[in-house]
Amino acid sequence: MTDTHLPAADRTIIVRDAEIDGIPGLDLRVRDGRIDDIGPSLSTDGATEVIDARGGAVIPGLHDHHLHLHATAADAASVHCGPPAVRDRRALGTALAEASGDDHGWVRGVGYVDTVAGDLDAVALDALHATRPVRVQHRSGAMWILNSAALAAAEITDAAHPGVECAADGVPTGRIWRADSWLRTRLPPARPPHLGSLGSTLAEYGITGVTDATPDLSTGSQAALVTAVTEGDLPQRLHLLGVPVGSAPSLPERIGVGPYKIVIADSGLPPFDDLVEQISAAHRGGRAVAVHCVSREALLLLLAALDVAGDFPGDRVEHAALVPADTIGDLHRHGLRVVTQPGFLSRRGDYYLEHVEPDDIDDLYRCRSLLSGGVPLALSSDSPYGPLDPWAVIAAASRRSTETGATINTGECLTPAQALAGYLTPADDPGGRTRRIRRGASADLVLLRAPLEQVLRDPSADVVARTLFA
Repeated sequence: MTDTHLPAADRTIIVRDAEIDGIPGLDLRVRDGRIDDIGPSLSTDGATEVIDARGGAVIPGLHDHHLHLHATAADAASVHCGPPAVRDRRALGTALAEASGDDHGWVRGVGYVDTVAGDLDAVALDALHATRPVRVQHRSGAMWILNSAALAAAEITDAAHPGVECAADGVPTGRIWRADSWLRTRLPPARPPHLGSLGSTLAEYGITGVTDATPDLSTGSQAALVTAVTEGDLPQRLHLLGVPVGSAPSLPERIGVGPYKIVIADSGLPPFDDLVEQISAAHRGGRAVAVHCVSREALLLLLAALDVAGDFPGDRVEHAALVPADTIGDLHRHGLRVVTQPGFLSRRGDYYLEHVEPDDIDDLYRCRSLLSGGVPLALSSDSPYGPLDPWAVIAAASRRSTETGATINTGECLTPAQALAGYLTPADDPGGRTRRIRRGASADLVLLRAPLEQVLRDPSADVVARTLFA
């Protein structure tokens, strides 16, 4: 059971018989949103609530260093178009036909992968479902595929945006690459999805802070996220990467602005000089950069661009899905930190083993070699594209097992404690010094059902007994 987000001044909580930093039998007092005292047999005088930890560990709240809040909330109301729910063309057609659609009759699909029904375009999607407007997102998040009814409804008849793919005759194919903000302007008006249910789910996992990595947040999306925090639908602390450079929004205490998100798209690498200028502009504006790098080419391009643009404290690489061994030294030289998602190994590992070049397998979602090379490492979900459950990600980082039990480069395994630490570093210092249970520290806390060593033998969300928010 998770605690609701109440004003800190209204609460004085005593946690009894907890394990803290490996020491059993300790009490902990929370007052005014801070850890007030730690020790055996603390007085309960004036306590609003007394919680019996029953020997379970108390740890700092977990922070997911890279996810997409609105996309995750929308994902829950969408048709899932890939494994395990959908594995072939017939199942995809059935799923689209049975979808209820939104208030405007549109069907929204997510999680598509080519193994289901090949390389989808409007014609292929029409053959599956042509009667209603349909848009299906590739599971990479990089592309939407629209059927003919959707193209017509959105009035997309030519290359109105660089992301609109067209055939040789200039007719849109239905595939639209990395143009989410633009595409949204062509869709029926819709408010950002409500985040109350997602906030509760995150709390049940022990997550007390999140970094929204959505690039180039619109004014409306940013306002909706701020409202979700201020009204309590999202009790987590919030860190934003998508705030434009030069923007100085007035934000509540629980919301911060992080590095500026730059996407190096695999569908088309940016001109080198343009990337250098993007990085330089962010640095001139006092912002580090958080750069989306999935491919080997994207990472090499980033490292070359930083050689020209220079480094800035807090610069980070998002995903780092493929990291050649000989680039680890360059990552360290540039002072880069890596925010990665080993949870993809447990969700897509079998696909990687079949489709990724054999020479690249050892470079997939490196973890241990980055730490050994002095590169700060933080873990995250990339939800809705990867598993949201941090305990599943911790397990994946320590086991590196695929869906069928194969393993991918066990030399990159972290210990469960190292993997947990990847969720315990501050929002503004991913991969830095882990937050600790200390007097005066913020009382964003997780109460576990057992001592920490026991919990880490088999990481699972079931271990979370309660989540407290400062």
